[in-house]
Amino acid sequence: ELLKQTIRQLPNIQLRGARGLDFSQCYPQPAFDIDSVLFDLNYFKYCFLKATEVDFHELKLEADFRLLAKDLTNADDPQGFLYRDFQARNVMLNSEGRPFFIDFQGGRKGPYYYDLASFLWQASAKYPYKVRRELVYEYYNAMKQFAEVPSPHHFVDRLSLFVLFRQLQVLGAYGFRGYFERKLHFIESIPPAMQNIRELLDERNFPYPYLTDIL
Repeated sequence: ELLKQTIRQLPNIQLRGARGLDFSQCYPQPAFDIDSVLFDLNYFKYCFLKATEVDFHELKLEADFRLLAKDLTNADDPQGFLYRDFQARNVMLNSEGRPFFIDFQGGRKGPYYYDLASFLWQASAKYPYKVRRELVYEYYNAMKQFAEVPSPHHFVDRLSLFVLFRQLQVLGAYGFRGYFERKLHFIESIPPAMQNIRELLDERNFPYPYLTDIL
C-alpha cells in the first residue's frame, strides 16, 4: 500500500511540481539531453564493461550508444521534472505515515519514464514482476490527473527503453563503487541488476543488436 501511495505521488512532483519551475537553476545541468545520456553510457563502458574484461568492438558499441541516446531524447516524450534519483531510500514517511520525497538535487527537465524505471527496477529492491506491473498501472492512472497519456502499448514500449538505460547507468555506478572502490554493497548489487537486464532482454527486442549481444 505504501508503494502504491508513493508511485501515485510521483506524477504530482514531476508535472505539477514542474509548473513555473526555472529549469535554468538546475545543477549540474538544466535538462536531460544526448550529452548526458552518452556520459552515462560511457560510464557503463569504462567503469563496468571494461572491468569485466568482456571483449568488445569499441566503434560498434559506440554506434549503438548513439542510436540509444537519440531514441531516449525523443522530442515527442512529455517533459516534466526529472527527479533522477527516485528510489526507495529517498522516500520518507511523515508523522501521519504518508510518503514524502528527499534528495532530488540532481533534478532537471526530462521525460517522466526515467523516474518510474529508476524506482521499479532498483536492483536491490528486487520487486517481483507482478508488483512492478501493478505499480506501473497505478502510475499510469495517476498520470491522467495531470496530463494526456499515450496508449498503454506506447507507454510500456517507451518505459522499457528507459529501464534498459537505467540498468546500464547503475551498472556503471556499481562497477566504479564496487570494482574500483571495493565497496561490498555495490559488488553485491551487480547480480540483481544483471538479472533485471536478462529479464528485460527476454521480454523485448531492442534495435541495438551489438549492445544486446554484449549484454
